[in-house]
Amino acid sequence: MRQVRYSVAASLDGFIADANGAYDWIPHDPAIDFAALFDSVDTVLMGRLTYEVMQSQSEQAWKPGARVYVVSRTLSEASAPGVTIVRDDPVGVASSLRHETGSGDIWLFGGGQLFATLLRGRQVDAVEVAVVPVLLGAGIPVLASGTGRTALTLTRSHVYPSGIIMLYYSVPEEVWEP
Repeated sequence: MRQVRYSVAASLDGFIADANGAYDWIPHDPAIDFAALFDSVDTVLMGRLTYEVMQSQSEQAWKPGARVYVVSRTLSEASAPGVTIVRDDPVGVASSLRHETGSGDIWLFGGGQLFATLLRGRQVDAVEVAVVPVLLGAGIPVLASGTGRTALTLTRSHVYPSGIIMLYYSVPEEVWEP
């Protein structure tokens, strides 16, 4: 079964974007091997807001040829060429993608709300957080509220020269909620 990986950068106080939705507080660290992440992924799954932010950037965050799925009830196909729009049931779509044959992972790219939905639906296999040494005080959280407690298992970690700490967790099949 293919893996869904929620891989994001977050401030030390748990935000993936600041109160204005910006992520300019994430430093460029040349020691981080983004090429390895991109090479391991053949499918990208994200929400509309993340997609719109990425469209405003000068370069794409995923490798050319990757399949891109955007969860949105309002985005039109005409405004998102080459993208599959998911209007309903992101949990069902993620499950279907996970059960396809192939060796590429599925990158759940940004979006604490979509992460919460897929986590509740038991469609997330790994949580990878690059903890950036900055405190934002407010913003978009790593995980939207209302999900409940989920125990994770640390599989590895790495400290980069910039002070970024990369944490890799697996999500156990039996998710613990009190």
